[in-house]
Amino acid sequence: MKESEGELAVKIARKAIEAEAKDEEPGKIDAPGGFREKRGVFVTLHTFPDLALRGCIGYPEPVFSLAKALIKAAQGACHDPRFPYLRASELDSIIVEVSILTVPEEIKLEDRKKMPSCIEIGKDGLIVEQGPYRGLLLPQVAPEWNWDPETFLAQTCAKACIPPDMWLDKRTKVYKFQAEIFSEETPGGKISRKILM
Repeated sequence: MKESEGELAVKIARKAIEAEAKDEEPGKIDAPGGFREKRGVFVTLHTFPDLALRGCIGYPEPVFSLAKALIKAAQGACHDPRFPYLRASELDSIIVEVSILTVPEEIKLEDRKKMPSCIEIGKDGLIVEQGPYRGLLLPQVAPEWNWDPETFLAQTCAKACIPPDMWLDKRTKVYKFQAEIFSEETPGGKISRKILM
């Protein structure tokens, strides 16, 4: 994705977040053709300047156009059930980050103990699925916490509310994906790009 499109993606997400926090409609979006393609996307909110998590919601599968996924994820991040609803008074102290995902690929191995060797920290994000349980961690999470691949797998299982060693169980599906990340450096300010691919 071009840097200019990534910057636009963050601006679209911020506009939707501001509208949601003020209880308004996000309005019409004027975006280039690439935003009509279906993409997986996550919108993450951090407080500024301490960069604590304030909300993160997204769609790992490409089920919506990028424009629609951005708006829905941004609105969802304002109401992340782990936090109080985002208030309009917080908008000047929130940093908006957008992660645009590749299509998740299942890691298929006969010997599940080799799974950690298939995961590159700082590049791969993970999804773990077993029956109705599903957990996802974005690629930027593991380096933030200094996790090795085995810990990353265990933490993704924990996110799915299943025991941390269930990635070893053949009934558990493990997927990896990569992301392009665009983030404000300050609230509403300059946007930088990180490619974890």
